[in-house]
This record gives sequence, structure tokens and C-alpha cells, in this order.
Amino acid sequence: MRELFRTLPLMCVVLLVPIVPFLFFGGQLGDWLRGLSEEPPDARVTFLLVVGLLATDILLPIPSSVISTLSGWQLGWFWGTMATWVGMNAGAVIGFALSRRYGQPFALYFSRGRDLAQIREVSDRYGPLVLILTRAMPVFAEASVLMAGIHQLAWPRFLSAICLSNLGLAIAYATFGDYAERNQWLPLALAISVALPVLVAGMARSWMPNPQSSDSDVHSPDQ
Repeated sequence: MRELFRTLPLMCVVLLVPIVPFLFFGGQLGDWLRGLSEEPPDARVTFLLVVGLLATDILLPIPSSVISTLSGWQLGWFWGTMATWVGMNAGAVIGFALSRRYGQPFALYFSRGRDLAQIREVSDRYGPLVLILTRAMPVFAEASVLMAGIHQLAWPRFLSAICLSNLGLAIAYATFGDYAERNQWLPLALAISVALPVLVAGMARSWMPNPQSSDSDVHSPDQ
């Protein structure tokens, strides 16, 4: 609980990051979104763009929650769900395969050692379930995939956990985006889609064990 109170001010600042621009530039953002809605790009192009962006999420700082919400706005809940699900799965598979092949050095290049160490301690306790528990959390979602690769988790166990949890997330985000489009409050929906995952991740961090290892001490258990 003390850790939660120590991190609460920082969490509030982080939450204000997506909300403050909305308050000051909401009108301009709304005009841009209305223009895009009146002249939307080809649905096939949008589908491929969503898949491509989400597929690189493990390697680049892609705002996956925003992209997933926009997919529902542009493609509707069904095709938005499909695009988001395929993209999320592709990104997870790429990260898992590369960390499984190249191990700790690759994982440390794309994730902080402290985050990996925290995920390692949680995964030691809960196993592959950590992949499901962290799916909606920025940073920890990627770290859990990389750690699963370091641990040489079997492909069937990895895919079953990832595909199931990603499907739930894809449905939620795409439906949220579709609903926001129907009710004309997408700018606020985008702010929520950024703030809520950050809040969840911040709260989760406060409850996670404090790792004793450093960036160079993230080992996989013996198999």
C-alpha cells in the first residue's frame, strides 16, 4: 500500500498526458477526425495498416490501445476486432520468437531489466498465466512476452494464452471505438484508451515484487 501512495503522484501526471492535449486541442482534433470520417481511406488499406502497426508493437513504441480503438471506429466492431486480433498476435509471435532465439540480450534491448525482472518473479509464481494477466498493461505486456521467450515456453502454451487474451482485448477496444463513432465522442474515447491502460499498469507495478536483480541479471530458469 505504501508503494501505491508513493507512485500515485507520478500516475496522476502520466494520466494527464493524454487528457491535457484533449482539453486544449479537442476542437482541432475533432475537426481532423470528422474530416477523416467523411473521407475515410479504403477499408482494406486501413485493415492492413492496423495489422502492420500492431505487429511492430513489440519493437516500436506503438500506442496499441489507440490503434485498436481507431480500428473499431474505421472498420466497425467485427472487422476492427479481426484487424486488431491479427496484429496483436503477430506482434506477440514476433517478440516471442526472437527472444526465444536470441534470449536475454534481445529482451534487454527492447525492455528494461527491472521490468523483465519483475515479470520473471511473477511468472515464477503464476507461469503462463502472466501472459493473460498483463495483456492490457503497457510495458508489462511486452515484457511478459519477452520473458516467456527467454524461458523457452512451449509454442502451444504460448499461443493458447496469447490468442485467447488478445481476442478479448480486440473485441473490447474495437467495440469501444465503434460505439464512440456512433455517439460522436471519439476524441474522449482515445484519451480514455490511453489513460486507462496506463492506470492499470501503474497500479499493477505497485503490487509487483521488487526485483533484486539488475539489468544484467535476468536469468531463465533451468528447463
